[in-house]
Amino acid sequence: MTSSPQIALTVRHTPSALDARRGVVRLHPEVLDALGLRAWDAVRLTGARVSAALAAPATGGGAPGVVLVDDVTMANLGVTEGSEVVVAPCEVSVARTVTVSGSRLASMSLTSGHLRLALIGKVLTVGDAVSLLPQDLAPPPGSDVSAVRGQLSRAIGATWTSELLTVTATEPEGPVAVGQSTVVRWRGDESPAPAEPEAAARTTTRAPEPEVAEIVVDDDTENPPPPLADLAGQSAPARKLAEWFDLAFHRPDLLAKLGTSSRLGVLLAGPEGVGKATLVRSVAHAEKVRVVTLAAPSVAVLEPDAALTRLAQAVDATVSGDGAGVLLITDIDALLPAQQQPPVATVLLDRLREALGRPGFALVATTAHPESVDARLRAVDLLDRELVLALPDAAVRTELLRILLRDTPLEPDVDFGVIAERTPGFAAADLLALRRDAALRAALRQRDSESEPRIAQQDLLDALESVRPISMSESDTLATGGLTLDDVGDMVEVKQSLTEAVLWPLRYPDSFSRLGVDPPRGVLLYGPPGNGKTFLVRALAGTGALNVFAVKGAELMDKWVGESERAVRELFRRAAEASPSLIFLDEVDALAPRRGQSSDSGVSDRVVAALLTELDGVEPLRDVMVLGATNRPELVDSALLRPGRLERLIYVPPPDAEARAAILRASARNTPLASDVDLDELAAGLDRYSAADCAALIREAALTAMRESLEATEVAAEHLAKARDVVRPSLDPAQLAALEAYAANR
Repeated sequence: MTSSPQIALTVRHTPSALDARRGVVRLHPEVLDALGLRAWDAVRLTGARVSAALAAPATGGGAPGVVLVDDVTMANLGVTEGSEVVVAPCEVSVARTVTVSGSRLASMSLTSGHLRLALIGKVLTVGDAVSLLPQDLAPPPGSDVSAVRGQLSRAIGATWTSELLTVTATEPEGPVAVGQSTVVRWRGDESPAPAEPEAAARTTTRAPEPEVAEIVVDDDTENPPPPLADLAGQSAPARKLAEWFDLAFHRPDLLAKLGTSSRLGVLLAGPEGVGKATLVRSVAHAEKVRVVTLAAPSVAVLEPDAALTRLAQAVDATVSGDGAGVLLITDIDALLPAQQQPPVATVLLDRLREALGRPGFALVATTAHPESVDARLRAVDLLDRELVLALPDAAVRTELLRILLRDTPLEPDVDFGVIAERTPGFAAADLLALRRDAALRAALRQRDSESEPRIAQQDLLDALESVRPISMSESDTLATGGLTLDDVGDMVEVKQSLTEAVLWPLRYPDSFSRLGVDPPRGVLLYGPPGNGKTFLVRALAGTGALNVFAVKGAELMDKWVGESERAVRELFRRAAEASPSLIFLDEVDALAPRRGQSSDSGVSDRVVAALLTELDGVEPLRDVMVLGATNRPELVDSALLRPGRLERLIYVPPPDAEARAAILRASARNTPLASDVDLDELAAGLDRYSAADCAALIREAALTAMRESLEATEVAAEHLAKARDVVRPSLDPAQLAALEAYAANR
């Protein structure tokens, strides 16, 4: 008997609002084929928990190594974006009964019939959170989705779309599908209304499923953690944590003699995917300490009584038996957030405080967002110690790649150093995702070959197109498209200035240290509109292999007090985690205008103050450059332009005749031109045309040729002449004079 196929994929949050909260995941079509699945078949998902969902093809193909899920499914799996889940085919049965729990409003307002209508067509497992939104992407035969929505809205009101239920029991056990014959009842209701006659539903024989496991006791014999030597770049925090474990578990008498207790509570912070849980397991294994893991997101979706019971079970599992134990709570910010604390938060804190008083017990909580953790958790009798893990630099990424790929068959041309240089901001989990995606590409490329399959350098490079670092998952990025500064025609002085101000500090920090100077922290790029300032930034990012955080001027503005400042802090925090990185503030004059002159209740002034604090605050920026762009430099607050902030001002002048000719050639690279077209002569007559105008001229000439004949094969000089009547120069002489005067004064 052969086992069913399974594939490990990287979790990404679905960008589609239509998929949200409907129990649907999206997979690449080739992954569906590899698993032997058709659209809307059920799949088993294994993360920190085991859950099930319906699988559908990703819109537009997607990336082979990625599974797109919504926030409820991530919580059901106990994972965060960028984590790894195992996807496998899953056979389900039509449920005879499903028992759920929910809010008091829902349980008083919704009947068994309402619940069945909302859940029909969905695949459920015990412990899952499930929404009332009907599964309308592939509705079962005979269902009337619009009528279901109307009934739910009338029964519970406008909040029905955000209501979440918890599946507490199913018959039979394991993943089940809700059909027309399923009896759905509230927990505690022993006499549910009879179900309607059985209707068409998906029925298969159920394969045995593993027990849902939210509390995981590490079995070091069957699944040992990586040895400490394999924790590249984390030797210092590993050594510190090992010292704390040794004192707390093996030398409590020494601590007692010195007048202190062996109580140990640690908050382990660091970017997602950096290996926080792996570090704890490896250190505990080396110190011969048992680890019990509790996924906070899976506990946060439970009712208060169930959450407290789950925590008590985890504590008991930690201290049971002989020897010491560590309770590892992952993503603690999901269970004990700083904002909108759940009513059960105080009780949870008291239970953790009591547990820390037990001998042989230690608590380690991890988080990728330390600022979002309940401040009470850092009390002296709870998590009074803190460790921070940083993202790996290029040297550490090289070593990580060597460790992760040492048992993988590779072609001789694989160069770990090149891949490491191309992966700024990648954590260990991102490199694992890169390995999986490259393996999928190599398998697809060699599936018909009889030779030994191997991963080639190009497979890894191609995987970089679809694998995005977790640190960039919540940010708008600027696509470089493979551009470098060598692709930018003319602008010799501008390119040299940008190289010195942005790339040198990141490439040659030792030179600045040797000369005893601090590198510039920011650059202001200014010039008339349409002259390629954003194009220059893309080329700069491509040359330096930088992660770029692109922010439009008004995106950080928020009318609520404190929200704009928080957005600025979050922007710089994410940039620091993804370093080396570049923060690109487009239209910076709208983001940081002169203070005291706005009429927006002081929002702009507070944003400027937050920017100034981040640029030269107490905590120095490391491997993060700030680049602002504007065509109105005189409107930018002067404090932002002083030395130590955006101190380098680089003027991007309008293109001269030679530069316009180069722009025309680049724009017409894929456009067949007739023999009578002379781009140099054309460029000489395009005074006051910006770079964008030149590109638009080529496009309009091509459209003119198409208007004459849809079978046109080339663009002639007459088409360009007609296009000039449509595309007029956009550069304003008065604005150009003002900008040139500003540049001369600077």
